[in-house]
Amino acid sequence: MTPTPRSLDRLIRPRSLAVFGGKEARRIIEQCDKMGFVGQIWPVHPREEEILGRRCYRSVADLPEAPDASFVGVNRALTIEIIRDLATRGAGGAVCYASGFREAASELADGSDLQEALIAAAGDMPIVGPNCYGFINMLDGALLWPDQHGMLRVERGVAVLTQSSNIACNISMQKRGLPLAYIMTAGNQAQTGLSDIACAVLEDPRVTAVGLHIEGFDSIEALERLATRARELRKPVVTLKVGKSEAAQAATVSHTASLAGNDRVSSALLARLGIGRVDTLPELLETLKLLHLHGPLPSADISSMSCSGGEASLMADAGVRRRVNFRALRKEQRQPLRESLGEMVTIANPLDYHTFVWGNREKQTAAFAAMMRGGYALNLIVLDFPRLDRCDAADWVTTCEAVIDAANATGAVAGIVASLGENMPEETALSLMAADVAPFFGIDEALAAAETAAAIGAAWARAAAPPLLQVRPDAGDAVTLTEAEAKSELSASGVAVPNGITAATAEQAVDAAETLGFPVVLKGLGVAHKTEAGAVKLNLASRDEVLAAAQDMASVASGYLVEKMIAKPVAELIVGAMRDPVAGPVLTIGAGGILVELMEDSAILTLPTTEEAIGEAIAGLKSHKLLDGYRGGPKGDVAALIRTVAAVASYVVANASKLEELDINPIMVLPEGQGAVAADALIRRRK
Repeated sequence: MTPTPRSLDRLIRPRSLAVFGGKEARRIIEQCDKMGFVGQIWPVHPREEEILGRRCYRSVADLPEAPDASFVGVNRALTIEIIRDLATRGAGGAVCYASGFREAASELADGSDLQEALIAAAGDMPIVGPNCYGFINMLDGALLWPDQHGMLRVERGVAVLTQSSNIACNISMQKRGLPLAYIMTAGNQAQTGLSDIACAVLEDPRVTAVGLHIEGFDSIEALERLATRARELRKPVVTLKVGKSEAAQAATVSHTASLAGNDRVSSALLARLGIGRVDTLPELLETLKLLHLHGPLPSADISSMSCSGGEASLMADAGVRRRVNFRALRKEQRQPLRESLGEMVTIANPLDYHTFVWGNREKQTAAFAAMMRGGYALNLIVLDFPRLDRCDAADWVTTCEAVIDAANATGAVAGIVASLGENMPEETALSLMAADVAPFFGIDEALAAAETAAAIGAAWARAAAPPLLQVRPDAGDAVTLTEAEAKSELSASGVAVPNGITAATAEQAVDAAETLGFPVVLKGLGVAHKTEAGAVKLNLASRDEVLAAAQDMASVASGYLVEKMIAKPVAELIVGAMRDPVAGPVLTIGAGGILVELMEDSAILTLPTTEEAIGEAIAGLKSHKLLDGYRGGPKGDVAALIRTVAAVASYVVANASKLEELDINPIMVLPEGQGAVAADALIRRRK
């Protein structure tokens, strides 16, 4: 059972602070004074009489009362003593600055033991770290942060959380107009992880969205709690998940693991939870700006306008790499755009409005409003400012004013995009944010923000997914079933398989073929990759052909499986399952047969899943074009394919504690109404 999370309210929104240590403690007092913290600050030092005009106390016991928050900036051994004293006194929580705990266990033999001692000393009192800088609360001016930062007080804003103190410092220096309410670090997450900290800041009514920089998931259960609460409060969460890695299993007998690397599973897990994912720090900050102002988007339909065909082309090309849709203009938009822009302008999306209305606020407003009345989720205007120290930006300011006017007149969501991030002045970004217009630093970053906000909106529009399947694997060695055994189990779970008979000898295989009726397929049992080993022969039409094929593969096969030949399919797909070390059992769907790794066309589904989710995954495959009747070909039986994948998913869930790996390659998808058949199957499970 997952323990109930400790309340972090007193720690992150304190009315009293205790600081332990030398120069780091002094810096914290300086920062709190600079930012106008109105609560009590109590320095604790064994020798100093006062620090920055405040009386020093000798110990936790000497403090006037139990502090809400404490910064413990002393060595690791003394840290444990102070944490124990704070917990005994009833303090609200502490930041542990020292390093040399479990994160250094490979270098210091006692690092892990010290961490266990630290956790025990804290008891029910929440601690953040060790090996972390702490946090900055710019809503209340409370900083347990022993360094410089670039932030200002705000009344509302976003929270950014990270394990890395240096990345937190870097983010605090951003000049993008993003209102930062909290910057928080988690260090090595000895007791309190990022997800629990995120849950705590979500509860602050002044926080609008949360960004996470994640090196590793601390707890799936905590992540699920965060996703649930974010949806309930309508406060989106977006992540920068780093650490893209190789497949979860280095050695495998199937294709499934090579298709389902840890990073792709992470993406599937976050998508399941309705948590957005981006790839870079700039994308994280730009997405948070959009989410802060307008929350998740109802769709990925966007519009773009610029006064240059080159910029319009840049926007259109960037859109190809993103899941955004430059939807065509509506009929009723065309005439107003023509009237405001003139006959020389090609009416399209993205739209190059030329410079005919440049510097004319009224005409620009009319043109922008006509585009914004198209029902797009986000309306972008490309605008790179000149250098303010060398040039006159009056006409650019006019354009900004026209965008604001148009957004106010239509109620549409708008953003201004500098194609080069440095061409968006910070003061302009701040003024646009104040007017509820998102200032985007870069085209790719703007489209990443739109894509991510739309993905969160789509996830929230669906029913929340049930809790992730989390099952501990049984003890014992893993064994590989024969293909016949694997198909027998899958058939019992509702997966269609070919009629087949096993045979011990070549002569028995010939008899089995006659019983089934020609043509048949002959396979050697006990062979993992049959095609590579020459242990599969197709379309055998006579006794002599079966006998010859059986004799050819006798040296590699422990027996034979004879099956009725399946009719020519519309498409071949792979469906597999593997055990991910973080997400547990996951399902893979992709292009199968000999194209399985060549096309790199697959989707990951976390479990349990639904037929609706399976259908969406299949529709997103490149190979879906084959199922839809490619170039006049027959359409595939997609409904049967979905049912088959759902049956496989049910089998995996039912056998989750035993199953190590499952691989069905290929599933032969027949023409509409004729079904889908598992032509080959492999199952590895614990005894």
